[in-house]
Amino acid sequence: MSQTRPILYSFRRCPYAMRARMAIARAGVECRLREVVLRDKPAEMLEASPKGTVPVIVTPDGTVIEESLDVMAWALAQNDADDWLTPDHGNRADMDALIAECDGPFKRALDRYKYPNRYEDEGVVREDQRTLGVAFLEKLNAQLDGRQNLFGERVSYADIAIFPFVRQFANTDRTWFDAVPLQHLQAWLARHLDSDLFKQIMPKFPQWKTGDQEPVFPAR
Repeated sequence: MSQTRPILYSFRRCPYAMRARMAIARAGVECRLREVVLRDKPAEMLEASPKGTVPVIVTPDGTVIEESLDVMAWALAQNDADDWLTPDHGNRADMDALIAECDGPFKRALDRYKYPNRYEDEGVVREDQRTLGVAFLEKLNAQLDGRQNLFGERVSYADIAIFPFVRQFANTDRTWFDAVPLQHLQAWLARHLDSDLFKQIMPKFPQWKTGDQEPVFPAR
């Protein structure tokens, strides 16, 4: 395994790691993949990034990149193969604002909708959190009216950054989600779930432990 490749600590089902892997894969940046089990994090990852969340990139010169949007930016700075950072409509600031809404209020509601038992001390009512989350989904649905993606016909940085969290929200109660009147969003989600890029970044890998081989990601 070439030591000139960066190390990528990832967890297959984490939406933050998903969006980072999608950017890395589309940019064609080869990494040494270390698949993490979150209840048994490797010491090497915690030494590099004590906050203990994925994704984490460690570059060959020792630089640590430990926020998913920073990982995306790092990958796209090397090769923005599909001009994700230059959407058909709007600009980077518009995309960043929508992503911030996803990562802030929407993610807060998503966590409390998906894991209400973790927030019992807050008096969380699961249905109320779902309603809060749906407000953001309705905004996305309206933005998708008449276009294939959030900022035009082409996939953008914002689509990739937001998609994994919509997927997680939908999968919390898929029967309910499929029945709500969000047809544009549901079609958008289906397209991304069926995309070659998403399929490329979702193979299962065994938990990495010290001394194990590191698969090349994305796979050749």
